[in-house]
Amino acid sequence: MAVLNFTSREFRSQQAHVFELADRGEKIIIRRNKKQAYTLVPISDDDLTITPELQARIDKSRAEIKAGKCISVHGKEELNAYLDSL
Repeated sequence: MAVLNFTSREFRSQQAHVFELADRGEKIIIRRNKKQAYTLVPISDDDLTITPELQARIDKSRAEIKAGKCISVHGKEELNAYLDSL
């Protein structure tokens, strides 16, 4: 799937069309100037909420960390050594 680029002016003049493209799954980049660009990505209400299931997973993970049931790595070399050991 190609990435579709729009200038900010093009986006403003074709806003409804660009939103429809994003809704269909097209990858949209809006360029404000040579140094700034933004992606247009549709989200749902679920993307903005922490569900009870997700909160339970977060709580469980925090408890495991507190109990020391985790591995800590410090630095790139230590991380690479850990990943190589898997």
